[in-house]
Amino acid sequence: MTAQQPPQSNLPNTNRLIQVMSQLRDPLHGCPWDIQQTFESIAPYTLEETYEVIAAIEDRNMTALKEELGDLLFQVIFHARMAEEAGLFAFEDVAGVIADKMISRHPHVFGDDTGMTVEAQRESWEDLKAAERKEKGQLELFDDIPRALPALVRARKVQSRAARTGFDWSELTPVLDKITEELEELRHELSYDSPREYIEEETGDLLFAVVNLARHLKVDPESALNRTTNKFQKRFFRMAELLEARGADMQESSLEIMEEAWQDAKKPCSSSFD
Repeated sequence: MTAQQPPQSNLPNTNRLIQVMSQLRDPLHGCPWDIQQTFESIAPYTLEETYEVIAAIEDRNMTALKEELGDLLFQVIFHARMAEEAGLFAFEDVAGVIADKMISRHPHVFGDDTGMTVEAQRESWEDLKAAERKEKGQLELFDDIPRALPALVRARKVQSRAARTGFDWSELTPVLDKITEELEELRHELSYDSPREYIEEETGDLLFAVVNLARHLKVDPESALNRTTNKFQKRFFRMAELLEARGADMQESSLEIMEEAWQDAKKPCSSSFD
């Protein structure tokens, strides 16, 4: 393989990155791994980089965020390059489409609808998206909600879309009651030792109801669950520290002993895990 000269450092960085991608995909002198990739093989990496961006934001690590945003941008460049090779579109087309879309969806910035409230802007945004779906022939309410979305995100989007038709509770009490109802239905199936598919269905109904509560509370369920999972990890490690300090082996400790350490781990302290 013949070594290639890297792009000139005085190029605008976006142009330099596009050229780097072009050289990586060069059939004769590029990277063998990059050359053999397809939209399908790259998709999991695109999703992974998206989650790493979110993790950097949740950690409030701006240095990591800069790097992870670069990794995500590279994924966009990668997909655009493969599309350009197939004669479909290029990165400039991608940038142009989103620029046009943002202009059309912000008439309160680029049009005459100035002075709109945040709520009115949100309503206008959804109306414009609905008009775009109709223009694209996406007449079904949920047509443009990808099935590949994380389950919590997809559930929230489906619920929000349904709510725009008026199919929604206006108060919080019935939302909470629905969670209780679904929990009791799950208890019922468990008490009768029902088939696995019934238990899975009722578990899904319960999760869907909890997502609906989060939506009504204007809480993002994906972020909320991630924060709770992070909190659990920190407390679990703190519990392990406490057990070790007390001369106990976690693998041999009873649930009662671990629960006592867990309750102590929940108390405010100066541990490095806080």
